[in-house]
Amino acid sequence: MSERKVLNKYYPPDFDPSKIPKLKLPKDRQYVVRLMAPFNMRCKTCGEYIYKGKKFNARKETVQNEVYLGLPIFRFYIKCTRCLAEITFKTDPENTDYTMEHGATRNFQAEKLLEEEEKRVQKEREDEELNNPMKVLENRTKDSKLEMEVLENLQELKDLNQRQAHVDFEAMLRQHRLSEEERQKQEQEEDERETAALVEEARKRRLLEDSDSEEDAAAPTLPPPPLRPNPTAILDEAPKAKKKVESWERSVGTLASRSQLSGLVMVKKTYLNCSTPQGQPAPTLDTVKNGKAADPAPRTPGTSSLSQLGAYSDSEDSSSSN
Repeated sequence: MSERKVLNKYYPPDFDPSKIPKLKLPKDRQYVVRLMAPFNMRCKTCGEYIYKGKKFNARKETVQNEVYLGLPIFRFYIKCTRCLAEITFKTDPENTDYTMEHGATRNFQAEKLLEEEEKRVQKEREDEELNNPMKVLENRTKDSKLEMEVLENLQELKDLNQRQAHVDFEAMLRQHRLSEEERQKQEQEEDERETAALVEEARKRRLLEDSDSEEDAAAPTLPPPPLRPNPTAILDEAPKAKKKVESWERSVGTLASRSQLSGLVMVKKTYLNCSTPQGQPAPTLDTVKNGKAADPAPRTPGTSSLSQLGAYSDSEDSSSSN
């Protein structure tokens, strides 16, 4: 059984590699590669910004008749993400960078050009000083003069700022110190006021407690209230005769009350020819006309007819009960 992964191939004895036909491909043929934008650029057609690191499916080709120290230079074709306009750039092995060729402008190109110009001038100066010692002396003198001018301009700017500012640091520190002392003094006064208020409140509370204790000691102790008796106990204690009298009084009324029984009592009329009891004077004509006769002897309310009637009814009740 043969191997699943074959690494060696069989070549027959009569194999001649020169007889294999070769493909004749053009030298400027293009390949499709995947790459990222090497720098920030802006499309000239629509103005779309394409930032560094954006991925594209680009076409790659080799630039004809352009080499640098035997290294080939490659050109790349990409399309704008907005208007699909074609943008081209190629490699720059001399500066280890890329060069914009068509369809867009490179952002921050002015800064890059300025840096390149400074490098070029510095290189020319070094080459010139290398062969001319007097030029070195002249360059040093120019550099020292330029440095002195820069220092003078800087000092003028400092003086101008100081004249416009008018900042007194000592006064600022003094004011800060005074404000700090005033703040501490205010805090101390507030603490003293709070302490005095607490002491005053405690003293008032103690005086109130002392006055309350003195009033409690001076006030006599009241006896406890007696226990309330049973409401039905009075029925057992009252005699039966008292109960009957009370029922009579409720129905007829008390005999001693003149307001209720004054209409029932009539004054007995006496005449001149009637005999009077012995030892009592006879009533006069005036007294008879007025309807009033002098009462010879005061009568007790118990001897009236109504009282006798009540006593009689009591005696009957008592006899029946016996």
